[in-house]
Amino acid sequence: MSFERPLLLLLLVLCLVPLLLRAERRSPHPALGVLPADPLSRLVTLALRLAAILLFAALALALAGPHLGGGTVAREGVGANIVLLFDRSSSMNDSFAGRAPDGDEESKSAVARRLLRDFVDRRPHDRIGVAAFSTSPMAVMPMTDHLDAVRGAVDAIDLPGLAHTDVGSGLAMALTLFADEADLKSRALILVSDGAAVVERKVQDLLRTMVKRDPVNLYWLFIRTRGSPGLFEAPGKASEDTPHARPERHLHIFLQSLGIPYRALEAESPEAIGRAIAEIDRLETRPITYLEQLPRRDLAPWFYRFAAVLGLVLLAAILAERTLVPGGAPLAPVGRPGVRRPGGGR
Repeated sequence: MSFERPLLLLLLVLCLVPLLLRAERRSPHPALGVLPADPLSRLVTLALRLAAILLFAALALALAGPHLGGGTVAREGVGANIVLLFDRSSSMNDSFAGRAPDGDEESKSAVARRLLRDFVDRRPHDRIGVAAFSTSPMAVMPMTDHLDAVRGAVDAIDLPGLAHTDVGSGLAMALTLFADEADLKSRALILVSDGAAVVERKVQDLLRTMVKRDPVNLYWLFIRTRGSPGLFEAPGKASEDTPHARPERHLHIFLQSLGIPYRALEAESPEAIGRAIAEIDRLETRPITYLEQLPRRDLAPWFYRFAAVLGLVLLAAILAERTLVPGGAPLAPVGRPGVRRPGGGR
C-alpha cells in the first residue's frame, strides 16, 4: 500500500487522544471501588476506547490517500510504438473524386478508418497512440496497448472535420506522445492526410529539434484526390514551385530534410491505401521494450466507510448513557398524575 500524501500520516498521533482523555461523564459518586466487579462494563469501556482509536486512525489513513498498485513496469514484445496522426480537415470528408460521396462511394476518411482499423487488428503487440489535426492539433489517445480504446479512437476519425489544415502543429503534437516510451528504436509516426498547408519557420525549427532529440520513422500516407498534383512531380514553371502554390510538395521536401527515416506513400484509391498500409505493416515489426502504466486502486473510500461505522457506534454509545441525579438515584421516568385523596391529600 502506498500513499499519495504521506505527510498526513502524522495525524496518526491523534490515536493517543482516547488513551489520554476519558470519554465518560463525571459521576457525583467517586467511590466506585465499593461496587462489585463488572467485567462487562470494563469490556464495553475498552471496546469503545478501541473504537475511538481506530476512528482516528482510519481518518488519518484516508486523508493520506492510500492506494494499491500504480506505477510503471517494463515489458517486452514484438511490434512497434506507433502514433497515428489523422488529418481532420473538411476535405477528408470528400471522395477520391473530390466531391461529396454519392451512392457506393466512400469518403477518404471512411476508407482510412476502415483500413487502419484492420491495421490495428493485425498488430496485437503494438503500442499505439492517436492524434489529429485540423485548425489546431488534438491528442486523441495516449500510447497504449489496450487496442479496444485505440479502435474507438480510430473510429472517431470518420466524424465531420473542420476547414483548415495545421499539419505542422499536428506533427509536433504527435511527437510528444512518444515522450515517455522506453524503446528509442521502434518508433513510427504515420501521417494520414490528403493535403497540407504552409509550415511556419518556427514550427519547422521545433520539429527539427524534436526529431533530433527523439528520432522516429516517419511515414506520410498521402491520400491523393484524382487529378490533383502529387508529391513528386515538380511544376513546369519555377514560379509555381512555392510553398503557397504547392504546399504538399514542399511539406514532402521539408520532411525529407529532417534527417530521419522518411517515406511518402501516395494513394488515390482504397486499394492503393490498403497496399501502402500493408507496406508499413511489413516494415514496422521488431522487438520492443516499453513501459506499461499499471492501474491504481484507491482505498480511501473504504477507510472513510470504516470510520463512519465506528462513528455511528460511538454515537450510539453516547445516546445510550444515563445520567444520575445528585442524590444518587437514576432520573425517574415521568409518571401519570396521582389521584387526589379526600380532604386534599394525595
